[in-house]
Amino acid sequence: MMDWVPIVFVTFKAIVLCTGMFFAIKWHYDQGKAKGTRTVLRASGTVAAVFVLLLLSVGLVTFVLVKTLGLDLSFP
Repeated sequence: MMDWVPIVFVTFKAIVLCTGMFFAIKWHYDQGKAKGTRTVLRASGTVAAVFVLLLLSVGLVTFVLVKTLGLDLSFP
């Protein structure tokens, strides 16, 4: 009876995400034409570097927290 709910919600989510991606790519493309390619590449490189640093710091904090709590990290 409730089998249609996940189908509707997943379809709606996919449509919203695809629409958002389309407009995000279009906006960045338009910004690149207005400001110049070098500025956009520098900004995207900065964002990527910050993302990688944050990802590494979250991983390090998680590892330290797990070790501090004494959780088992061994693989079977």
